Amino acid sequence: MTVRQTRSYLQQLFARNGIAPRHRLGQNFLIDLNIHDLIVETAAVSPDDLILEVGTGAGALTALMAGKGAAIVAVELDPAMARLTREAVAELPRVQVLNIDALASKSALAPELLATLRAALQSQPGLAFKLVANLPYYVATPIIANVLTSPELSPALIVVTIQRELADRMTAPPSSPAYGSLSVLVQALAEVSLVRILPPSVFWPRPKVESAIVSIRPDPSQKRTMDIAWFHEVIRKVFLHRRQNLRRVLAGLWPEEWTKSEVDLYLQSLGIDGRLRAEALEVRQLQSLALALKKRFGDGAARTSRNRPDFEDENAKT
Repeated sequence: MTVRQTRSYLQQLFARNGIAPRHRLGQNFLIDLNIHDLIVETAAVSPDDLILEVGTGAGALTALMAGKGAAIVAVELDPAMARLTREAVAELPRVQVLNIDALASKSALAPELLATLRAALQSQPGLAFKLVANLPYYVATPIIANVLTSPELSPALIVVTIQRELADRMTAPPSSPAYGSLSVLVQALAEVSLVRILPPSVFWPRPKVESAIVSIRPDPSQKRTMDIAWFHEVIRKVFLHRRQNLRRVLAGLWPEEWTKSEVDLYLQSLGIDGRLRAEALEVRQLQSLALALKKRFGDGAARTSRNRPDFEDENAKT
């Protein structure tokens, strides 16, 4: 039978093993068992799934999902927690626990993780790939963004617990303070919804901020038709100058290519008022603008377009 990990259980488990939560690794353990159930229910975890879980902690969510019959690739950076996760799923099949960093860099998943996922999907054709995790705050943005935009992975669903501030940015509408390049990137590729706001009291140790469960359902057609690196580079550039209007931003990005008057005429041809700031545009308008700029300038419009994008957000706080 799967052990449900309450606060008292974790405290006793850690005491027996001589370990303690490590703030540096963002170790805040979800101790509300109802929230565990909500995550699994929202993700509709089943034997037909291959689940990627990053930041397993002591393996509570891992074991719960494995109990539903899912195949799981569980990633945990802390060796002590990886060992506890292995113990938690010792009686459960179809679970691989990797004691590695899930990221090679902010703009790339670890090669070992990709190879493991690739092998699992090839050996079990037809499985739906999902990211389901209580993500450590400090890796949440690059993990979500790299999984969502990966040329190798096609996630059917992402259900994650993250810092509420990040959830607010991902779900932000135009003209709101939280609306930025991350909002646009995620909403261009997926349907994003806020499932539940979580108070600090559902975690141990308690974080200083609220958290949230978000559901991200990718649209495969968008990923197939978009040059994601190009799109992300363009929206990053226009949102880095979010207090300037589009006319001034675009003229400044390519000063040798056109004048401000020419920028005005160009934007008018796209049905966009050049006096607006980027934050006032809908996601689809920004997609149309990025596509039009690519047609006009080619590879000169975003010199890093051939590289994997670096997933930083201009609204993010360190």
